[in-house]
Amino acid sequence: MASSALAHAVEANFDGLVGPTHNYAGLAFGNVASAKNADQPSNPRLAALQGIAKMRALAELGLAQGVLAPHERPHVPTLRRLGFSGSDAQILQAARRRAPQLLAIASSASAMWTANAATVSPSADCEDGRVHFTPANLCMNLHRVIEAATTSRLLRAVFADARCFVHHAPLPSTPALGDEGAANHTRLCSDYGDAGLELFVYGRGNADETAPARFPARQTRLASEAVARLHGLRDAHTCFTRQQAAAVDQGVFHNDVIAVGNREVLLHHEQAFADAQALRAWICTHLHGERRPVFVEVPEAEVSLADAVASYLFNSQLICTADGTMRLIVAQESREHAGVWRTIQRIIADEGNPIAAVDVFDLRQSMRNGGGPACLRLRVVLNPAEQAAVNPLCWIDAAQAERLSQWVSRHYRDRLSLDDLADPKLLDESRTALDALTGLLGLGSVYDFQR
Repeated sequence: MASSALAHAVEANFDGLVGPTHNYAGLAFGNVASAKNADQPSNPRLAALQGIAKMRALAELGLAQGVLAPHERPHVPTLRRLGFSGSDAQILQAARRRAPQLLAIASSASAMWTANAATVSPSADCEDGRVHFTPANLCMNLHRVIEAATTSRLLRAVFADARCFVHHAPLPSTPALGDEGAANHTRLCSDYGDAGLELFVYGRGNADETAPARFPARQTRLASEAVARLHGLRDAHTCFTRQQAAAVDQGVFHNDVIAVGNREVLLHHEQAFADAQALRAWICTHLHGERRPVFVEVPEAEVSLADAVASYLFNSQLICTADGTMRLIVAQESREHAGVWRTIQRIIADEGNPIAAVDVFDLRQSMRNGGGPACLRLRVVLNPAEQAAVNPLCWIDAAQAERLSQWVSRHYRDRLSLDDLADPKLLDESRTALDALTGLLGLGSVYDFQR
């Protein structure tokens, strides 16, 4: 991590490292890209290297950039719980023969999208002055609900110092408390170290509120309110606002597919929120400090909702470099869509907002499964003492990025089909890789096969 990042509170990005079983099974109902590319062969090696390239580039920009390890997959303990028995190899073969969908679920590498790993509140916002983590229960999808236990162990291994960090258990795993983590949570502030505003966006709330008709709303208001209580957030600095139901029905399964916030800026599509005017008014009233709120709204007439979902314009990262300049981190798909690229250039040229530049990354392996730049990272605001308390091996610099790239090239396959998930050699390869990775990142025994 660059030494300049330690001078003051920063918003660190912890990206998920793509796992060895990255595949396209089309498991996420409501995720248009995931469904479109179902059953196609994947390239886990390329997927992981693309993610590492983004981490390396952001670290070179001077950002505090970290990494979170992938999960153990195929997850044989899940298949055992679902009635399969015998050796690991026998379980994989039986699942492929009798319940291939369950094998795909147990093999998903979806933990790479760490925007869903947890909701994180900075110490400046919490009553006890510590950073709070609540892992998402992800109970709306079976392939993701099995992530919570490992996510909890990984977060505790990276953020271990109890003087700085508080780790809560995931909320009870029931649809009434559906929690999808930071993908539906945004923080605005004047400066990262100041007390800020925490915005929780939900899709399912009171019975009298319009609900999506085609696709499920994964985040509930009850869950968001529970997380806010657990974190000890101040009522006056916490807002619960609803997604527009029609947007969910067009593939906006998380708020980070249609809106992104950073410091004082909220960049969003016209159809992102059920009542955008009320949300803006609340932010203007409650955000204090030298910087005043900046709203960048993209109208439907300029970028349709369908084009926003296809390009993942709003699933970009909005970051601040050391000099305070804001940059958009976008996927190649946004560059290739002429209308979306014109909008990005307009936003950058507009002196009324602080967004001054754009960086484009090839993340096609992730994008084909429905996850863009913002899906791949968990934002954690840290003051200098908290930065120093993070597991040091989980920070990315050029040397660590190179070590991770070599690890991927040594252990990952360059082609994976759904039939390959039943190959016992893949399980052995994955466990060997993860065992080596825990040493590389200083994580200890976080995986079931190590315990």
